[in-house]
Amino acid sequence: MLTGVERRFDANEIIVSKTDPKGRIIYANEVFLRVAGYEEKEILGQPHSIIRHPAMPRCVFNLLWDTIEAGKEIFAYVINRACNGDHYWVFAHVTPTFDASRSIVSYHSNRRCPRRDAVAKVEALYKDLLAIESAHADRKAGMEASTKALFDKLAAAGVPYDEFVFSL
Repeated sequence: MLTGVERRFDANEIIVSKTDPKGRIIYANEVFLRVAGYEEKEILGQPHSIIRHPAMPRCVFNLLWDTIEAGKEIFAYVINRACNGDHYWVFAHVTPTFDASRSIVSYHSNRRCPRRDAVAKVEALYKDLLAIESAHADRKAGMEASTKALFDKLAAAGVPYDEFVFSL
């Protein structure tokens, strides 16, 4: 159930979490727990998707996972869902963590308070991408179509994804 209520956190705070390679939460800082509304014992071992908000396009998460699984970092605006159905926007920086042999052993995410003007822009984009996704009966086809739409927009702007995110 979604409440439509937005939670906010202080601009000086950072939400931090860490997952294993399968996306299960292995660490969550106090800010994460407070903003998401979970107790540590409730969240550890859970898939990070537990905070996934339905207003978040699947194609953006697909891009995120493709990027970090390839050993690269990514920045993204993300809307998350708190345990009671409230939502909160973040500007996320997600990076893989490597062992001595350069194998990925975990993922680390720092989320900062986003700029409100950027949220307004990305919210409009995400609504468009969600409309594309939901126009297809097949979820995979919807995600492929929204991914194409996102990359077409980037190509038209002549910028890669990271530059686009920082230009918002």
